[in-house]
Amino acid sequence: MSGLLRTSSNIDQLMTSIPPPHSAAAQDRMSKSVVTSSPLKIFGNAKKSIRDIFGGIASYVEESKACVQKINDERICSASERVKIGEYTDKVAGIREVLSRDHMKVVFFGRTSNGKSTVINTMLRSKILPSGIGHTTHCFVQVEGSDTTEGYMLLEGSAEKRPVSSLKDLANALSSVKLEENSLIRICWPKNMCSLLKDDVVLLDSPGIDVSPDLDGWIDKFCLDADVFVLVANAESTLMQTEKNFFLKVSEMLSKPTVFILNNRWDASASEPDMMEMVRSQHMERNMEFLCNELKVVNKKEAEGRIFFVSAKEALHNRLTEKGAVTTPLGSVLEGYQSRLFEFAQFERTFEECISRSAVKTKFAQHAHKGKLMACELRELMEALLDRSQSLREEVTKVYSSSTNQLAQLERQLAEISTDIENTIRMVADDVQLKVSRALSDELRKLYVLVDEFDRPFHPDAMFLNVYKNELHQHVENGLGKRIQDRCSQVLGELVQISEQRMADKLLVMLPSEKQEAAHNLISAKPQFSVEYRLDAKNLCADFQESIEFRFSFSPAALLGRYMRKPVSFTALWNRAAPSPRVRLTQSVPYLDPGAHTPVTEGPTVGLTPAPTASPPPAFDANTDLAVTLLRLAPAISSTTTISCICLAGAISRYVGWKVFAVVGGIYGSLYVYERLMWSNRAKERAFKSQYVTYASSKLQLIVDMTSANASHQVQQELNNTYSRLKHEVNTAKAELRSEIQSMDTDRNKLNDAAGALKTLRNKAGWLDNEINGFISRFIDYS
Repeated sequence: MSGLLRTSSNIDQLMTSIPPPHSAAAQDRMSKSVVTSSPLKIFGNAKKSIRDIFGGIASYVEESKACVQKINDERICSASERVKIGEYTDKVAGIREVLSRDHMKVVFFGRTSNGKSTVINTMLRSKILPSGIGHTTHCFVQVEGSDTTEGYMLLEGSAEKRPVSSLKDLANALSSVKLEENSLIRICWPKNMCSLLKDDVVLLDSPGIDVSPDLDGWIDKFCLDADVFVLVANAESTLMQTEKNFFLKVSEMLSKPTVFILNNRWDASASEPDMMEMVRSQHMERNMEFLCNELKVVNKKEAEGRIFFVSAKEALHNRLTEKGAVTTPLGSVLEGYQSRLFEFAQFERTFEECISRSAVKTKFAQHAHKGKLMACELRELMEALLDRSQSLREEVTKVYSSSTNQLAQLERQLAEISTDIENTIRMVADDVQLKVSRALSDELRKLYVLVDEFDRPFHPDAMFLNVYKNELHQHVENGLGKRIQDRCSQVLGELVQISEQRMADKLLVMLPSEKQEAAHNLISAKPQFSVEYRLDAKNLCADFQESIEFRFSFSPAALLGRYMRKPVSFTALWNRAAPSPRVRLTQSVPYLDPGAHTPVTEGPTVGLTPAPTASPPPAFDANTDLAVTLLRLAPAISSTTTISCICLAGAISRYVGWKVFAVVGGIYGSLYVYERLMWSNRAKERAFKSQYVTYASSKLQLIVDMTSANASHQVQQELNNTYSRLKHEVNTAKAELRSEIQSMDTDRNKLNDAAGALKTLRNKAGWLDNEINGFISRFIDYS
């Protein structure tokens, strides 16, 4: 018997290389296994692989969020799309959290005292769960792996670690401090003490399904995340309806659950060896009927690999003996002992394969398909964003090229038009200067008319004359300015308006259509241009000194002037003859009789005669010098005594006779008396105005060039101001266009960067999709 026990101790090692003899389907699947050691490694590999995939998806989502936030362009990615990308963060985080907790969970159900706890203890190779005769396990007990060296126990809703030894009090139905039936006790057992726990397998023991009517609550709380269900039946009886009803409920809530049936206590068949095969066939038939026709989770071929006949008690004792935990044999070795041990080991092997495949499907298939859906959605989204960015880039590039060409053409046109306009402004300014010069010269030739229109009371008194002259200055300045204004204002205004309109027509065509109307309104809203003239007659004629003393027209000086027949004025001669002249004239005046106070005319004098056009000062010849000499002698002659005059008259009378002399003297005296009597205030006023016209004409003639140049400057300044405003509008449009070009260039660069980043993300989404497809092909579809 001891030799048989030693042989049976090696059954577990033999099972790793001997396939199950009665399951061809299981043998075929084992031959195609992707692992060379424990089938449970498939789950671990799949878990690591899918966690890496979702880690990549999480990184991808963060990169996508950062990318769209950096792009920050509603044209490419709308706010709703950014929100949608952000939602993937929570989804992926939730899945990763679930994956970190995922494990392979197997739940053991059956009627009371069918040996559920013993089966779990056998698989753990340690007697951890309470077991015995009758109703032993009163609540749910979950055994899971721990990285600690000592096992401990956790109650539901508590983080307090309790010793495993207290389990027999809290979970045993015979204990007075037992927990409620739907309570959960977690036992964290060292992984190095059990290979199942090392591979993330969780075993859940349950009370008998015949002790509580709240089966739906049990299923909701403990079964929905289960990967494999193990129905531990009593081989000494048949499959009970209670057990069937429970699993039918499970099948309603879970789609095709993976179910194993362990016909425990098969060691009882050793007492009736003749009936063993018949009973086995009966159990097999009924169990297959339940799995295939009632639960409909497998076909008949697959059902053969889900039904086992074992003795958990014998297997547990055998394994404890191997560990040295017990030293006495179970009892006499019953017939079929080795076969039952072998079949239990076969169940574990098949269970490992099945739970690994089932767990990969139940834990990871849904997540894998969700990940694939996320990757596809993100790829489609990135593809759409990439298409938008590329389309926008093409549009912006096209507009950028067009705007760049437009700017270059605008600058060329502006340079050409600016040169043309500047030349035009200079030509207009020269034309204005010529027009104003001619107009002012014409008005100066008619100055006598303006002066003759001045009608104020005249009196030779010095104080009165000062007031009269000031008013005359003002009258001349206002009148001459008004005449020039009336004569030139309209012409110059129209000239300026036409020039401005031509400038506007040339410049405004370079503006955008929406700004042309505003610029035209800017020109049309301007008031008509008017040249301002400042003649300043008062200051120009401030040194005018009138000469309205009586002078006989047949005096020796007057006669001498007539004799010389030169257009030299009496005043000019007097200026040369005397060091202190009374009137300083810089230009020639009409010939005047020295004694007369009006110009000599052939007819009666009416008003004032026109002032002649200014000419250079006369050249004095020999006759002029003689006249000057006589004028210098005149004071000496006039200062002689009356006796000298009488003597002179007597001397003359000797030659002509007294009668002739008397007649001539009478006529001469009569003329003198006549002129003296006619020298009234009116005559003095005419003489004053005549002298003023001559003097003012000469002075105002000096400022003709300056006044015309000033008018030309005003016109030039007005046109330059208009040109500057129009050019400013064009420069503003050009600056806006240049700014738009710079903005488009920046936008184009951003779109280039965005397109590059989105293209990378699109390709990475495709790579993630390929990774998920590879995972599905390797682990989901294969299993």
